[in-house]
Amino acid sequence: MNVVDRRLPRYFCDMHIHIGGTKSGKPVKITASRQMTLTRILEEASERKGMDVIGIIDAHAPEVQEELIGLLETGAAEEHRDGGVQYKQTLLILGCEVEIKEPGRGEAHFLCYLPNVGEMRLFTDWLSRRCKNVNLSSQRIGATLRELQERVAEGGGVLVPAHIFTPHKGLYGSCTDSLSEVAEPSTIPAVELGLSANTDMADRLTELHDKTFLTNSDAHSLAKIGREYQAMAMAERSFREWMRALRREAGRGVAVNYGLHPQLGKYHQTACQSCQSTLPADADGRCPQCGFKRVVRGVFDRIEQLADCPAGVHPPFRPPYVEQVPLEFIPGVGPRLRDKLYCAFGTEMNILHRVGREELAGVVGERIADLIVQAREGRLNVKAGGAGTYGRIVTGKA
Repeated sequence: MNVVDRRLPRYFCDMHIHIGGTKSGKPVKITASRQMTLTRILEEASERKGMDVIGIIDAHAPEVQEELIGLLETGAAEEHRDGGVQYKQTLLILGCEVEIKEPGRGEAHFLCYLPNVGEMRLFTDWLSRRCKNVNLSSQRIGATLRELQERVAEGGGVLVPAHIFTPHKGLYGSCTDSLSEVAEPSTIPAVELGLSANTDMADRLTELHDKTFLTNSDAHSLAKIGREYQAMAMAERSFREWMRALRREAGRGVAVNYGLHPQLGKYHQTACQSCQSTLPADADGRCPQCGFKRVVRGVFDRIEQLADCPAGVHPPFRPPYVEQVPLEFIPGVGPRLRDKLYCAFGTEMNILHRVGREELAGVVGERIADLIVQAREGRLNVKAGGAGTYGRIVTGKA
């Protein structure tokens, strides 16, 4: 198994960010903020979040491509010779999220990454003949998963199953008990864990032991960029190097996964969608507490159902998983205080990883500085989320 080369630079990467709307105001991802335009995302990622590489997974939308081409023509951005687009301190990798529904199965989402604008435009043309509205995000397409795999490979790209355990359109949460039932596993080098799972949970499935785990934000607003990310060891920022890291070639790879504390995720525990009561794993039908008929099975319980490996068993290449608490989840850290921190220390990556406690206290006070340090060290208490509601940090006992 490949071991990450410690001599290689490490880059912070968040590879699942949505476009809310185009420059002209047309929607792309309906549920995302309209502030999430291509240029504003690039600015936020480079100037405030400190992300070295981002994946925008609505780059198939024609108006998004027009905005990107405009940045290239003015010299604000530049295509990298080995794939990707450089904007200031951030490399943009072009992606697209699509929905597949195999006969007799639930829907599942997949992330398709391609090396350059030309290949993405060809992919848009292919999609336009297989979906209702190619201008929108996460469209269901008239193709099988294996057909999608073949098309992405033809364009020199890679397919990654998205938020694989979530009950809402995750591969295991909605579609199948085994990847091999619906796809060719050998051509899928990586999977995205989703906000409600971590490495210990995912490695309970032995069929995932040869996969690279990605921890991405699935950001629908600017504040949520970087709520999950990974540090990747690569020789430089480029699509080619990123692909080598997914495949763990020549010392490239994920060096650290920085994932949201899984209990902060929206689907960690089985719960009632109406009253939010926590329910046992086998709960079905109506909620025994309020009678509502929508019980949502949690990621924790779904993994318990599928697990064929004890907890704590990992392949030798698996990197550390650091439970991440973004600034927006920390009690008392609102938009104004975040702006104050950004002004003092630059990016969120600096604040979460590098700035000392005393420096933080000098800007935001002792209490908030302590909470940021406790978050950094994994010492905050969490009330678990479920049924579509995020978990939260509690200052007393969880």
